[in-house]
Amino acid sequence: MDLNQIFGYIGALIIGIVLGLIGGGGSILTVPILVYLLFVNPVTATAYSLFVVGVSSLVGAIRNIQKGLVDFRTAIVFAIPAFIAVYTTRKYLVPAIPEELFRVGDFLVTKNIGIMIFFAIVMLVASVSMIKNKKAKAVSDSVVVFNYPLIVTEGIIVGVITGIVGAGGGFLIIPALVLLAKLPMKKAVATSLLIIAIKSLIGFIGDVENLDIDWTFLLTFTSISVIGIFLGIYLSNFIEGKKLKKGFGWFVLIMGIYIIYKELTM
Repeated sequence: MDLNQIFGYIGALIIGIVLGLIGGGGSILTVPILVYLLFVNPVTATAYSLFVVGVSSLVGAIRNIQKGLVDFRTAIVFAIPAFIAVYTTRKYLVPAIPEELFRVGDFLVTKNIGIMIFFAIVMLVASVSMIKNKKAKAVSDSVVVFNYPLIVTEGIIVGVITGIVGAGGGFLIIPALVLLAKLPMKKAVATSLLIIAIKSLIGFIGDVENLDIDWTFLLTFTSISVIGIFLGIYLSNFIEGKKLKKGFGWFVLIMGIYIIYKELTM
């Protein structure tokens, strides 16, 4: 095992620790770790990321179900368009993207570069969401009121973005659940994990038929991340996750800028 692999697996542990500490966001590091430390092809990395995100979110979702925090009706309404969109994106859209996208002078923008730059843009948007970290207004009415057209539209958009970049999209889902489904913040965060788990794992199924999956590596990487989650949950007894979220947001912002710079200057 070389130094890059060691750092890659340490990165897998950090992904889990961040998820355990702040309840989300850590999975956005999965693709950069897979691509730049473990030299996985970006298309394959986004597929692996869906599996890691799906399993990690499922662990968190099970804990939230036990606590009675998950709103299943909302999860189903949101997840159905999301998982149809993410599966379709992974099965048909991503394979259909041409290997050579366009040229800017002598610089050729390939499929891999395009995916990483789009991923970096998603990182920048997510980082702003973490840095602002605004508290949503509490919802006093416990009855969930659905805005079906907007929820379906949001589900499709989140599904396509998740399908392309392999990230969970919690920064898009949580505001949607608060604003469109009128869920209290605590329930929105808990319910979003179940939605992310369902759509990520179903999206990954779309890849199984298209890609050659290294199951030994993928299961090892995912297992280390899950261990990290439980370590992060333990550390959250001593460290306040909300204070870390803004700092992590700045780190994601820097990472996003670095990815754009690296891809455009390679």
